[in-house]
Amino acid sequence: MKRPGLGLWLAMGVFALLGVIFLAVSAYDFIAHLDRQVHAITCSFVPGLGAPDASGASGCHAVMMSPYSAVLRTWTWGGIPIALPGMAVFLFLLFRVLDIWLRKVEQDAHETRFLLVAALLPVLTSVVYFGIATFIVGSVCKLCVGTYVASIGVFACAWLAHRHAAGSGPLPWGRYTMLFAEGVTFALVPVLLYLALKPAAAAVTTCGDLMHPEDKAGVRLKLASNPGGVPAIEVLDPLCPACKGLDQRLAASGFGDRLNLELTLFPLDKECNWMVSESVHPGACLVSEAVLCAGDQVPGVLAWVFEHQQELRDLGARDPGQLAARIRQDLPQVAGCLGKPEIKARLNRSLRWAVANSLPVLTPQVFVRNQKICPEDSDLGLDYVLSRVLAGGTAAQPAGGR
Repeated sequence: MKRPGLGLWLAMGVFALLGVIFLAVSAYDFIAHLDRQVHAITCSFVPGLGAPDASGASGCHAVMMSPYSAVLRTWTWGGIPIALPGMAVFLFLLFRVLDIWLRKVEQDAHETRFLLVAALLPVLTSVVYFGIATFIVGSVCKLCVGTYVASIGVFACAWLAHRHAAGSGPLPWGRYTMLFAEGVTFALVPVLLYLALKPAAAAVTTCGDLMHPEDKAGVRLKLASNPGGVPAIEVLDPLCPACKGLDQRLAASGFGDRLNLELTLFPLDKECNWMVSESVHPGACLVSEAVLCAGDQVPGVLAWVFEHQQELRDLGARDPGQLAARIRQDLPQVAGCLGKPEIKARLNRSLRWAVANSLPVLTPQVFVRNQKICPEDSDLGLDYVLSRVLAGGTAAQPAGGR
């Protein structure tokens, strides 16, 4: 004869297993990038069925490359992915469900109380990360949504189980302490294995120097007013998703305050860039003109562009006239300047500065003390590399690339 509540405990176990799967896939994609190469990543509500994303345009890629996907980034190259201890928490919850059912203590309120509190952790984490993804990163990851659903499912089942449990006697603090230590062990083991087995951090290197760092044509724009900071140049396309990610990582790293950061525009749009035969980011030339028109308001205008980047890219691909109208509506301070010959000429000089320095046709690119941070170190490893480049003054040459 079946014991009461089998369906509830089975549902709880299924939700916990789903959490393990979604976070395991997220952790795998993160760890795969630690070899400093580009890999396609999974971004599907059903891992394994959706086509892998190799373009970097998915919400999963944006979230993974954001500064919030890992912790301790300056301590170890790439940091420790949040998905790894998250996966361990769901494994622990799955273990607790199986343990309670097999020991036939599902009616013990002390056991279900601890399970309920443990199930609250992924719910709270999901709320925080949903807010970060929605309001800061600006992209929602399908794998993350799967994790949110799993978190809510486990917690709802745990709440129902505790509601129907009956407890008696004093609180078993010794038992609670043992269970807490058990949960901490579940979280620590995969993290320690990750640190022991992940690719070792290579020596901090740069990928060459600027041949002509001087700005005789006056094309660079101030991003940070920090005359005493370390000179740095960011080469970007304002409609490039990776450039937005770099900007977020740099801001979150805390190293931005130590840099005297300048911007060079390099739109990958054939409307103004003769180096590309097809527009990678349609409308980027027009948006770059708006940034050039901003004067001392460049940081604010660029922040507006990044906030509405997807919409601006869509308008640029569909109707440049609508894109221009949107810019004039939201940025009236640049409306009278947009499209003027002198602004177009200045944007052209910015592109010629890139040619004079033999820059590859890609964005973003970062230079510190006129030394190029290798592209493979400008995403997951940015904090680690910057901390050492700024501390050491110079770096070795070069590490190679992707």
